[in-house]
Amino acid sequence: MKKSYKLTVSALSLVLVAGSLLAGCGKKENTAAPQGGTAADAKKPTYTFRLAETHPPDYPTTLGDKKFAELVKERSGGRIKIDVFPSAQLGEEKAVIEQVQLGAIEFTRVSTGSMAGFNKDYGVFSLPYIFDNEAHMWKFLQGAEGEKLLDSLQASKMKGLSYFEPGARSFYTKKPVTKLEDLKGMKIRVIQNQVNVDIMKALNVNATPMAYGEVFSSLQTGVIDGAENNYPSYYSSKHYEVAKNYLLDQHQRVPEVLLASKATWDKLSDEDKKIVKQAALDSVQYQRDEWKKYEQDSEAKVKAAGAVITQVADIKPWQEAVKPVIDKYRPEYKAVLDAIDAAKK
Repeated sequence: MKKSYKLTVSALSLVLVAGSLLAGCGKKENTAAPQGGTAADAKKPTYTFRLAETHPPDYPTTLGDKKFAELVKERSGGRIKIDVFPSAQLGEEKAVIEQVQLGAIEFTRVSTGSMAGFNKDYGVFSLPYIFDNEAHMWKFLQGAEGEKLLDSLQASKMKGLSYFEPGARSFYTKKPVTKLEDLKGMKIRVIQNQVNVDIMKALNVNATPMAYGEVFSSLQTGVIDGAENNYPSYYSSKHYEVAKNYLLDQHQRVPEVLLASKATWDKLSDEDKKIVKQAALDSVQYQRDEWKKYEQDSEAKVKAAGAVITQVADIKPWQEAVKPVIDKYRPEYKAVLDAIDAAKK
């Protein structure tokens, strides 16, 4: 009897879990036009989707998410509603990506660095110093090769919609650092992919992959000596409180990407796909503008809080140190790297 009871409870649990996973992606037929919609909209399906975001509500990527959701709702006449869940309410990036693949979460914004484990082509963005500056990066992302990379995600059960501004990643540490040699032997948190581990090895740093949400406590307790990220993340995460030395080497520009679950995407009509895709593209400039404002504000605030900011005077030794990493991955990413180089012109 006990064994039978346990089997019944387990079966019931599976049903409840399956129901909860599908709850966010259900659709219903309208019997009346949505608010702001037309009579024609009343005959079209309505949706309520979720968008998972790691960063806080006022962070530029979150603001970009909200602009995207706002445009989708407006252009669908209120039929398609996307609720944004910031601050990792639905999980950290790796776990969320897995849920997006399953269709349990419909949309997310993640770093392309986190995507490398799900689509190997995205590992190219983690390579160091491949973009000269912001303008160079956006020329590539908004070109044919950048769009091709978005489309390639369908093989990984996702639909790439657009890119968001990532800023430039630099090192911050508990101990003072002013040059490359000062990082030797330090335990530095990196995004969980092999390219970042290889970069740290080339710089004589001990790479420590871990989830973003674990970094503050790990810095605080000495599990790691430092991490690397952009100004806004350095500020919003409050990492500057426990790692006051920020060395501006700008070794990576790792784009953010706005994603939809392919399972969700395939349910949409062609009309709705166009609405969602265009809304994603049209939210980009807004997000980029918000990024610039937030970046400037973040820099001012971490300085006011006592963070020591050091600009790398000569970047050539850094570039030379990581050249073997680019050489190692060049055969794998040759076509993309060639396109990135061509975008310099």
